[in-house]
Amino acid sequence: MPESIEDLTRSLTASLDAQLSDWDQRLAQLYPGDRTDRQPVHTVYVPADRFDADVVRRWGASALELLSSYAPTPASLAAAVSEPVDEVEAVYERVRAKLGREPIEDLRVDFEDGYGRRTDADEDAAVSAAVREMLTMGDARPPWFGIRFKAFEESTRARGVRTLVAFLAGVCREGRVPDGLVVTLPKVTSHEQVSAMAELCSRVEEALEIRSTSITFEIQIETPQAVLGHDGVASVARMLHASGCRCTGLHYGTYDYSAGLGIAAAFQSLEHPAADHAKAVMQVAAAQTGVRVSDGSTNIIAFGTRDEAHSTWALHHRLVTRSLERGIYQGWDLHPGHLPTRYLANYLFYRRALPDAAARLRAYVAREESGVMDEPATARMLAAALLRGVHCGALDAAEVTELANLDEGALLALTR
Repeated sequence: MPESIEDLTRSLTASLDAQLSDWDQRLAQLYPGDRTDRQPVHTVYVPADRFDADVVRRWGASALELLSSYAPTPASLAAAVSEPVDEVEAVYERVRAKLGREPIEDLRVDFEDGYGRRTDADEDAAVSAAVREMLTMGDARPPWFGIRFKAFEESTRARGVRTLVAFLAGVCREGRVPDGLVVTLPKVTSHEQVSAMAELCSRVEEALEIRSTSITFEIQIETPQAVLGHDGVASVARMLHASGCRCTGLHYGTYDYSAGLGIAAAFQSLEHPAADHAKAVMQVAAAQTGVRVSDGSTNIIAFGTRDEAHSTWALHHRLVTRSLERGIYQGWDLHPGHLPTRYLANYLFYRRALPDAAARLRAYVAREESGVMDEPATARMLAAALLRGVHCGALDAAEVTELANLDEGALLALTR
């Protein structure tokens, strides 16, 4: 007799389970899903010779001074960045409060391009000073902090390793890695360099008696070889998975990458088509892995006059907003003057998203008819947007709960 439909179904399912079980396990390991904890909206790079324990306060004070001098009212800031006055007015004091309370969310002491090449004695002294100042910052230390050390290319490898190991040995006390510590591996050209970095971290953990995989790092994508290898493969995907689950972020390097492609200096920008291509590849490589993508920076830091400041703010605000609209929720800031528009762009972005996202989620959970037929994947993104807004300070948890009829726990459940 021929098999019944039920028997055929059971037989096929068992066969497929056997064939796909290995991939089921690999899929869960390689693509655990997006993280839902707080992500910094930016990373600030401070050259090692300009870093001390007071740097965060100085940056915040400088940002507030620039705002008071060149955009002392919501109307003047709105005019500078070409945004509606009422919307800027709604977040203006929120921005000022952020600059006074937590102006820098993620701080990187730079021993690479921002520091340059010094004698070993000078750099050793700078590392010791960075450790000392980091440890004395106390509550003033940002939620995320660390260093960018020199690349693993042959000419800088020894110095990079020496700086990194000395820094880790200095800040990792009593067998543990401080909360928020992350280091940046720059100018990566191959997944072999990432594997070497993972091995270095393992060796340091063993030497310092630290729990395995406690040390994590970011990979800076700023060479053509990091996007497309000699074999025609997207190298960045291999790099990410070569980290042994230690990679937490992929950071785009605007100017090194542009120069590597031969793009003239006048046209090197976050919005150049070549930059968009690189970041799109980074996003696809990082999707569903839990690794986050960060945009690069603008090197325009003219704040000498009101007109210069307004022009710089207009550019920076537009670039930050553009990144947010493209699903990149973090970037670099190189000057205190970038901070007002970093937070302004984020706050406007999430506050504009709030009414629609809350209404759609409320309808989705209640299974009500609405003008949009949302699917679970869209609901995940709507919930994630509201969580990001709360995490960065653009939204208050209470107002999200009131509008969406969902508390933070319910939003987290929707992201899964």
